Amino acid sequence: MIFEAVALLLAFIHFSIPLAYYWYAKAVWLKKPWNIKADLNYTPRVTVIVPTYNEATLIQQKLDDIAAQDYPRDSLEVIVVDSASTDRTPEIAEEWARGNNLQVKVLREPVRRGKAHALNTALSHATGEVVVVSDADSTWATRDTLRRAVAVLADPSVGAVTCIKVPAGRSPGRVEETYRGYYNTLRVAESKKHSTPVFHGELAAFRRKLLDEVKAFPTYTGSDDSHTATLIALKGYRAVALEDLVCVEFLPTRGYTSWRVRRAQHLVQHFAYTLKRVPRAPRGLKPILVAEAYLHLLNPWLLLAAAILLSAAAAKGDVLAAAALSAGILLLALKPYRTWIASQLYLILGSLRNLSGKGIAWEKTAKR
Repeated sequence: MIFEAVALLLAFIHFSIPLAYYWYAKAVWLKKPWNIKADLNYTPRVTVIVPTYNEATLIQQKLDDIAAQDYPRDSLEVIVVDSASTDRTPEIAEEWARGNNLQVKVLREPVRRGKAHALNTALSHATGEVVVVSDADSTWATRDTLRRAVAVLADPSVGAVTCIKVPAGRSPGRVEETYRGYYNTLRVAESKKHSTPVFHGELAAFRRKLLDEVKAFPTYTGSDDSHTATLIALKGYRAVALEDLVCVEFLPTRGYTSWRVRRAQHLVQHFAYTLKRVPRAPRGLKPILVAEAYLHLLNPWLLLAAAILLSAAAAKGDVLAAAALSAGILLLALKPYRTWIASQLYLILGSLRNLSGKGIAWEKTAKR
């Protein structure tokens, strides 16, 4: 009886707090005005950094995507920083650069040390007032994506800008779409309140002087984009995700689960490091950091604890516990519920991976 009571309480807390946070963010924060003065005529020099590792099938498309932007050519440079690819990624980038009128530098790292190390290598060669990071396995939805991202940085209160993401491709795309609907709503709502602590590698734009102030991209966590943006937000600037700044994310054609686990692992690292900084956070940012740290670090374990306790009670013949477990299993037929359970499992597995080793360098997964 005690087991089932505790289990049901834990399950109630696990589901009710995220739902309450989502409802409040959507009902209150999302309806706020942006209070940001964007200026489309603001066109400072921009450096776009594209970190690569075995992206031979994608790098040309990525460079074409950047070249298609309507940003002034004389104010735009691209740095491809390759981390010891074993295919022809850097050679393809160099061939592309010779045949196009975009300023492109190709840097080669002799040893693969992780994305943040690669970004810092590129940063030491960057000349832009604004630095934009964009993964090779993504595209920008419109020709003015870069211009609109930079326009927001015309507001001196904004230190970093990111996109929202939509998945490309087939299954498991539908699972990812369900996850992204909830996820993107929170990113924009948090941004309207103050800042979102989750940024996206498809497009993450930073003021260069602020990158220098936070000592470049952190190498102690795999979530270099989110953690860098959060460090900037902790300095009092806003780090925002815009609802009309859309990027397309290519999903793995194989290894989807391990890819999601690695992403979860890096977010767990990010929030574990961020948690100790919460007391010094700006007033508007503090509740967001507390909520997101709870959702990533503690909430998944409540679900696991509830499942273990219900299983133990059911094994002893408890009818109510068995019924609750059966209901939980039957609910997996519903896509939103199934997607939520999967995301919680990824966070648990990501946490366990952190206990066995950080895994800062990403393993390559085939995408398209």
